[in-house]
Amino acid sequence: MEKLDFSANTDPTFSTNITRVGSFGVFGFTGVKKRGHGSRSWIKIDQNGNAEVLELDKATIMRDCSLPSRDLRLLDPLFIYPSTILGREKAIVVNLEQIRCIITSDEVFVMNSVDDCVMQYKTELCSRLQMTKDQNDILPFEFKALELTLELTCTSFDSQAKELSSEIRPVLDELASSISTLNLERVRRMKGNLLGLTQRVQKVHDEIEHLMDDDGDMAEMHLTDKKEKMDGDMAEMHMSPDPDIEKEEITLPVVKWLSKSAPISPAAPISPATPASGARKLQKAFSSITRSSRHASFTSSSSQGEDIVQLEMLLEAYFVFIDHTLSKLSSLKEYIDDTEDLINIKLGNVQNQLIQYELLLTAATFVATIFAVVAAVFGMNFQASIFDNPFAFNWVLLISGVSCGILYFGFLIYFKRKRVFPV
Repeated sequence: MEKLDFSANTDPTFSTNITRVGSFGVFGFTGVKKRGHGSRSWIKIDQNGNAEVLELDKATIMRDCSLPSRDLRLLDPLFIYPSTILGREKAIVVNLEQIRCIITSDEVFVMNSVDDCVMQYKTELCSRLQMTKDQNDILPFEFKALELTLELTCTSFDSQAKELSSEIRPVLDELASSISTLNLERVRRMKGNLLGLTQRVQKVHDEIEHLMDDDGDMAEMHLTDKKEKMDGDMAEMHMSPDPDIEKEEITLPVVKWLSKSAPISPAAPISPATPASGARKLQKAFSSITRSSRHASFTSSSSQGEDIVQLEMLLEAYFVFIDHTLSKLSSLKEYIDDTEDLINIKLGNVQNQLIQYELLLTAATFVATIFAVVAAVFGMNFQASIFDNPFAFNWVLLISGVSCGILYFGFLIYFKRKRVFPV
């Protein structure tokens, strides 16, 4: 069989078509593959409250903030994800309703949008940072930015709950007094909105509660503390633990970042020319580093506990706020359920009355049928001695009427005992 030689083809469209078919089949959707690598508009806000709009691609954000691709997917407006707050090594990823941002220790990157919540977040954060720029605030920068996202989200939920309550309560009262198809349709639509809002509030409520229950997640959000520790470690790496120790013989990074799997003996000589002096210097440096590391670990653990308490108090305040909003929505749902129960009772009463009228009409029809039977019997064309008595027809009518009356009232008493009619 003869082999095809593609290299000899000089048509420029031929290679393009081959590439398209190889990458996307026969459809040729070349623009879909690079969609995730395009630049997006971000609003950058620094510690001084200065804001600027930047065009950043996904790779730049991932590199600068040390974030995986799956975290940036939470901020993509093309996807719908529930509310999430994630603490990472160098950033906090926040996805709360319309506010989608990345918070670092000294900057905030907000997904640029024309939404009112985004503009309000930008304006409010810039104004707060500019007001507290020259003041010694106990809250670090990342907590200020996170607090504002929680505040705006909880306030938005509370206002939506109040607005929905003011709309749905009059409709429910009107429906309770006058059952109509229009009112039922309005209540059905509002109940759908209530269930959707309750699910969104419940997700934020659960997310805050999850953060409060996990000390590790709260510790990951102390970006300023971690940055200061990193800067301090970098500064110690360039400092010698003892002025008598020469940098050419031993430096702090060599001992500080020792691998536990391959330890170095502190008594080992460093320089072959002066083995005893090098061993003493190395042993002295190692003991000094051990004492400093113990002191630093004790200090960091105590400061971390204080920071966790500080963040937990901040989260608890908004947890109470959103829990109150969730209670409002729950009470509103109970009010709707009570109204539905009242409507079902009224409909049952109406149905019972219809059954009563139907039974009355059935009994009346039965009585009328008896008289029709008597008239039909006397109207038949046959010879009988009863026809010669002039009072026979009257006696038959009287007996038939009494019998029908007894049957009619007997039916009523029977159905009342069976509780078909309300007593």
